[in-house]
Amino acid sequence: MFRTAMKMKSIPSEADIRAAYHQGVEAVILLFQKTFLELSERVQQVEDQLSKNSNNSGKPPSTDGYEKPAPKSRRKRSGKKSGGQTGHVGHTLKMVEKPDEFVIHPVDSCAHCQKSLKRVKAAGVEKRQVLDLPEVRLLATEHQSEIKVCPDCHKLTKATFPVGVRQAIQYGKRIKAQMAYFHEYQLLPLERTSETFHDLYHQDIAEGTILSACQELAENVAPVQEAVKEHLTYAAKVVRFDESGARVTGKLHWFHVSCTEHLTYYAVHAKRGKMAMNAIGILPNFKGRAVHDDLSSYFLYGCGHGLCNAHHLRSLEFLLERYPQAWVKKLKELLLEIKAAVEKAVSKAKTRLSAKALANFSSRYDAILKQGFKLNPSHAAGLEGQKPKRGRPKQSFAKNLLDRLRNYKEAVLAFMYDFNVPFENNLAERDIRMLKVKQKISGCFRSFLGAEIFCIIRGYISTARKNKQPVLEALHSAFCGLPYYPAFTSLSAE
Repeated sequence: MFRTAMKMKSIPSEADIRAAYHQGVEAVILLFQKTFLELSERVQQVEDQLSKNSNNSGKPPSTDGYEKPAPKSRRKRSGKKSGGQTGHVGHTLKMVEKPDEFVIHPVDSCAHCQKSLKRVKAAGVEKRQVLDLPEVRLLATEHQSEIKVCPDCHKLTKATFPVGVRQAIQYGKRIKAQMAYFHEYQLLPLERTSETFHDLYHQDIAEGTILSACQELAENVAPVQEAVKEHLTYAAKVVRFDESGARVTGKLHWFHVSCTEHLTYYAVHAKRGKMAMNAIGILPNFKGRAVHDDLSSYFLYGCGHGLCNAHHLRSLEFLLERYPQAWVKKLKELLLEIKAAVEKAVSKAKTRLSAKALANFSSRYDAILKQGFKLNPSHAAGLEGQKPKRGRPKQSFAKNLLDRLRNYKEAVLAFMYDFNVPFENNLAERDIRMLKVKQKISGCFRSFLGAEIFCIIRGYISTARKNKQPVLEALHSAFCGLPYYPAFTSLSAE
């Protein structure tokens, strides 16, 4: 009975206490020591979890609740005044040179003596312009195909309709582009998208029609995304990766993003790790440097690696709040110091730090970690007389972080050696965030096909926006069979 109680992670029952009592005082002391340690550990875990927020962990800001933590920006004051800076191109509302419509407001009588001025020529005008939208309505174009009878063979010949005009009544390319724009880009649910068209154009559009338009668009832009995927796999030197969970058909799936400053590729899979990454097909053949978080699956691939130091700074911030130690603050300051040194070198058009600076930063990094390991040794074997637990011994949050920072030192400091590697992985996090926004607004995906269509269209839109392309025009071009290919792909000239 006593041995059974020792394995339990709960308060021992009266029978367990009596069994220990009959075994002697030492057994009772050991039982209560074990219980106290387990409960203390559980309380500490709960307190640590409650102490985590978007500033000191990887939790998103949406989980902070109403009592959001005070912002702790790592940015330093620039010394500039707030507002637009000198040379900044503003967006002030200006008068147009050629108005579309003129409205003359005549002067009928003198405002002083009331004399009629209807026949007096105006000495000048004061101009004011109002910019507004015209009344918007759907433009109906009727295509009429002539039918003629040949005078020689007396057979009928009918003219051919334009490409894409296949039905007696159908929607055109521009309005279908707007269906995709509202549903896939602005992330409106199907019902609200339909309501938007009713309010704007007094046209009721079925939800199935919107889905059909999005599926057609996905088919048209799929070759673009394949070209983007090929470039990310075989040509890009640095690619950022991230993943986030979402519900598809009521089950947890994972959305993966691979991106650069100019390209975005999304994929959805039932798994998060190696199985999904192999199925997506970028990392197995990638030879550049992958920037990501500490997920162990990424390190299974033989490419170079760069870790997101924003994650490390948040973890260090958590340690400063919960378990302050001298090495934590030193490491945080060192990472920010290296980041500032890199930014200063880049501003001076340098391509690398000096060998002396690299050696200095590297040795200081090692010294700080060494100090951290002294204060955070490996987990003790346990209480006397207690059998050691199977598996890997549990370690503190600080010890786990130290192990990662030591084992992946080259990836942590990759930004210091190669200026093409970013300090953090915020670009990928911003790209994957749209999925979470979609989930908040519209809920989960009802089908796996719908999730795949979302990935294809969002990847195309994100790539177009990164290359300064108007989204609606890019969507319209895709419906016309001429999707936008970025200059970084092999098909951009077509």
